[in-house]
Amino acid sequence: MRKTTLIACGLAASLLGIGAAASQEGAAQGDTSKMRIALTDGFSSNSWEQSAWNSWNAVADQAVKDGVIKEQKIITGNDDPVQQITQLQNLVLEGFNAIAIDAASPTALNGGIKDACDAGIVVVVYDSLATEPCAIKLKVDYHDYGVQETEYLAKKLGGKGNILEIRGVAGSQVDIDISAGINDTLKKYPDLKKVGTVYGNWDGTITQKQVGTILPTLPQVDGVVGQGGDGFGAYQAFKAAGRQIPTIVMGNRQDELALWKEMKANGYETYSISSMPGMSTIAFWIAQQVLAGKKVPNTVNVPLLAIHDDTLDAWLAATAVGTAASPHYTKDDAVALMDASAAGKSGSDLPQPKVPQ
Repeated sequence: MRKTTLIACGLAASLLGIGAAASQEGAAQGDTSKMRIALTDGFSSNSWEQSAWNSWNAVADQAVKDGVIKEQKIITGNDDPVQQITQLQNLVLEGFNAIAIDAASPTALNGGIKDACDAGIVVVVYDSLATEPCAIKLKVDYHDYGVQETEYLAKKLGGKGNILEIRGVAGSQVDIDISAGINDTLKKYPDLKKVGTVYGNWDGTITQKQVGTILPTLPQVDGVVGQGGDGFGAYQAFKAAGRQIPTIVMGNRQDELALWKEMKANGYETYSISSMPGMSTIAFWIAQQVLAGKKVPNTVNVPLLAIHDDTLDAWLAATAVGTAASPHYTKDDAVALMDASAAGKSGSDLPQPKVPQ
């Protein structure tokens, strides 16, 4: 038993490149045709998560058809870390070779992730990260997300006005980091006052209800910062209350982009930013490449997708109703990100999302 454990640990260390030489450039060509890769997503079905699942299925199903891997599986959750721990344990028992995780908690899954790594399973966490060191982390700079949208509002409002913050799912690392970026940036602008905070859970319906509840207690609101999936609901709440529509930073969901285009015709100005749900496909290719023998850095950086006036039409046309704007990553695109991260690049120095043609 001890020998088996040691062999498994050695395999995991070899696969992850722990303590080994620097990551090599280019795609690894090892045979993964008998490998099985799964995804457990701890969050419920909002438009971002639905887009992530669609992207995963499109890329992973094609990889199965092409003989790149033998089997793929996706399991979705309900914002419940306990439920996701059970999902992870079941995937380990089913013998999957690699597991991608969008973690419902930064710490609750750490024990299960460590057990999976010790069993020789490649673990890749993305979007909302877990802190277990053995997992490869697909990192989006969510603090910078909050910084960028607050800086946009500060510039547009001349550094003065009242701000409403809409947060995401309480306790998730994504929510913690974006909110920190917003509030750290607001300290630079003493005349930008945050007059209220609500939790919209990245969901338009919940956001509309929460904003509608707090609006009667608020003075004039000049700007709204959020976390994506909340812009359309915030607009509906202000409209229903008969309030002036503030500058609402959008979050790349189709309904937000369509609303922005409609209001833009009447002179409304804003911009849109979010992480890309297609990063689930980057997680897939990282898992496949590690299984194929590529040495991948423990942290792979992923850029944000910012949409401006000049790219709104292209992204809106490429984004289906009920989803969020995002590219699907090919193996070559994902490998380029792995290699850029290995070279120490991050943020705007990374290969950027390609605008749809």
